[in-house]
Amino acid sequence: MIRRACLFALWLTLSACSPAPATVTTDANQPQPPLPTTQIQIAGHTLQVEVADTDAERRAGLSYRTELASNSGMLFVYREDTPLHFTMRETRIPLSIAFADADGLIYSILQMIPRSNQVYSAGRPGRYALEVTQGWFREHNVNIGDRITPLP
Repeated sequence: MIRRACLFALWLTLSACSPAPATVTTDANQPQPPLPTTQIQIAGHTLQVEVADTDAERRAGLSYRTELASNSGMLFVYREDTPLHFTMRETRIPLSIAFADADGLIYSILQMIPRSNQVYSAGRPGRYALEVTQGWFREHNVNIGDRITPLP
């Protein structure tokens, strides 16, 4: 009995010391909680973006969200140049995506269709992907060759 109590106390102590997971969802069909945000600029326009920089956060992305505020988005951050491929299978919001290199230079912009199984690829490895409401880049005259600054 004393041994069980000691083991239980040890388990409680170790559990309290364990870091919480970065992203926790309670239901597979629910959006991930809002991620930490930062401000970025492109072509003189400021965006407030959530930063997805872990595999789990990037995988969940904006899936199951029903809205995205104007002048906001999600910035997908990779630690090294990576082939970038996105789908909209579980995403309900029409989005535009910009792919950028390690310096934040945009080299591709695509329009994405909600709930589509289509794969949207950057065409070459990149370091960043930025999702915003569909048409935001066009409306703000953001083009290939523009730069995202500052980068997290």
